[in-house]
Amino acid sequence: MQHATVNLTPLQNDAATINALSALLIATVAHGGSVSFMHPLAEADARAFWQGSLAAAEQGGRIILGAFDEAGDLTGTVTLLLDLPPNQPHRAEIAKMMTAKAHRGKGIASALLAEAEKLAGLHGRTLITLDTAEDEGAAGFYEKAGYQRTGIIPDFALKPHGGLTGTIIFWKKLHPAAS
Repeated sequence: MQHATVNLTPLQNDAATINALSALLIATVAHGGSVSFMHPLAEADARAFWQGSLAAAEQGGRIILGAFDEAGDLTGTVTLLLDLPPNQPHRAEIAKMMTAKAHRGKGIASALLAEAEKLAGLHGRTLITLDTAEDEGAAGFYEKAGYQRTGIIPDFALKPHGGLTGTIIFWKKLHPAAS
């Protein structure tokens, strides 16, 4: 794996960020990424998703991290969901993990995931969960990162270009953050 310099930062709700996230989401879906949307994804729909997601982040319900290259271009993102039901204050969830196709294999996703886990610990979370598509998903990546496979739900969602795929559920215990 080639490692690039990765600058990670929590993202803010501004026009430039929404534009960059929307472009990444549209490209991910166009390349078959199963991240809740169908191809073709309209720019207005991508923008509306990120506006809502960033607004939730402003309220503390999630953290959206961005990875940037040396030129300041967005190369990847991950969302850490913190606003979970009252009976799950110990848990966080990983969502919308995406790396720009041209930047894959450079350690960006690993850096994003490690930072999300660190932030989850700092928010008192001791368990983190996620799901990924059975077909062309990132199961191997998550297994290498120490996530345990719980099982597969068949025919869970449509793939971006059509057809059903199952989803694989993963979990990982986190060590409590030092106070």
